[in-house]
Amino acid sequence: MKIVKIGIVGCGGIFKYAHLPAYKQMKNVKIVAICDIVEEKMDDSDFPVGVKKYKDWKDLLNDPEVDAVDICAPNYLHSIVGVEALKKGIHVFTEKPDAISVAEMQRLMDAEKESRKVYMAMRNNRHLNISKFYKKYIEEGKAGELYCGRCGIIRRRGIPGKGGWFTTKAQSGGGPLVDLGVHMIDLAIYFMGNPKAVAVSGCTYNKFANSDLSDSVNSKFGEKKDDGVFDVEDLAMGFIRFENGACLQIEFSWASNIEKETAFLELRGEKSGIKFSYTPEENRIYTEECGQLVNIEPKIVEPDGGHGQNLVHFIDVIQGNAKPDFTSEQGMNQIKILQAIYESAKLGKEIIL
Repeated sequence: MKIVKIGIVGCGGIFKYAHLPAYKQMKNVKIVAICDIVEEKMDDSDFPVGVKKYKDWKDLLNDPEVDAVDICAPNYLHSIVGVEALKKGIHVFTEKPDAISVAEMQRLMDAEKESRKVYMAMRNNRHLNISKFYKKYIEEGKAGELYCGRCGIIRRRGIPGKGGWFTTKAQSGGGPLVDLGVHMIDLAIYFMGNPKAVAVSGCTYNKFANSDLSDSVNSKFGEKKDDGVFDVEDLAMGFIRFENGACLQIEFSWASNIEKETAFLELRGEKSGIKFSYTPEENRIYTEECGQLVNIEPKIVEPDGGHGQNLVHFIDVIQGNAKPDFTSEQGMNQIKILQAIYESAKLGKEIIL
């Protein structure tokens, strides 16, 4: 069994709490190098003993021992580091989003094609057990044609790292549409068979830049800066039309005056409707049997948030034991959707893709 030697760029929360535990369980992976501009973040006792530490990600990529890199840095670095790694013949896994612009996504795709190395971006929702169940249910034709749906993640007060890179557009690419939208929009389109979006319409708002209230554990992500920037939206709503005639409503917020924090995905099919939830007991299939309307409640156990299984899949693909369930073309389609929603909000009209 070949050991994949991996380097980590970014030693913050998402690496410590989602990526590191997964790597610790893998016998075919060894973390050989880590990198962070804040040296203290590399001194965690949970990190492998003897791991090499770099302050500059370029030095990590020049380490001849590194076979693959896992990018857990701020969003704008995903494509920058990814492109340079691919050029050096290093496999790439990056946290979402793949890139913060269509132009940057194209650079990634070009580098991937030229390098012939594995490139993947985090799509942990696809690797949840309930998602695998729903995907099989749909592919077996039990839902029929999925023709419309709605999805979102909405918070009452849950702005992450206010004033830091999360709320600085040049580094994040956007607010909750980018931070949260990637998850549910991707999963909805994945369930629908990856149809191509042809038009989008959207609105964005920034109404809570001056509020420091929080009722969400998610606001603890990132590093707050009292004198920092907040030039992204705190709420985005939109509508996506696909080439096959299907449509999807979306809503994502870090802060809005609602009852409580909620994540939802509902798809309507000719034979069945599907409700996806992070709360296991809230998952439902709405259908009919023997002339009666019935609800099916899947009993699915989740070991984690899907991050671990996504990383296992990445390593399996590198080792030739699996075909990738994610393609850079899918990543590009999503970046085009996100960018067009912002353009629609700015211009006040529908954007044709």
